[in-house]
Amino acid sequence: MIYAIIAALIFLLDFGIKEWIERSGTEGETKEIGNGRLLLRKYHNRGAFLNLGEKKRGFVALLSVLLTLAMTVVFLATFSVKGGRLLKTGLALLLGGAYSNTYDRLCRRYVVDYVSFPVKNEAVRRIVFNISDFCIMIGALCMALGSVSDQ
Repeated sequence: MIYAIIAALIFLLDFGIKEWIERSGTEGETKEIGNGRLLLRKYHNRGAFLNLGEKKRGFVALLSVLLTLAMTVVFLATFSVKGGRLLKTGLALLLGGAYSNTYDRLCRRYVVDYVSFPVKNEAVRRIVFNISDFCIMIGALCMALGSVSDQ
């Protein structure tokens, strides 16, 4: 049950931040936060990572729904299995992020991204993330580590 709560909290946190970002600021405007450690920037991603598939938004949305449903089935199947905390935590993180970004794709027709890093490399500096993106990446890593550590 705790893992479902983690997924729900991630969704709600990211949803709340996205709502705030949508109401405040204009797209592309950048503000430094955390003593300049992060850049806050409103960005509408109309594709997948790095706007891949921007011209095929329907396909990206469908793929997002299908993958999220598949991971939900795996997640639900782990409820009856004892142990596997790292795997279950990874699934919860991944699903919380996946639900948030999939919700955006279906309801907004784009994903709201809002944070980037002030690095010298301009190509990396232009990449904009949201909390869901980080949860998906960390969740996938936890799942991979959890699946090998349990064997």
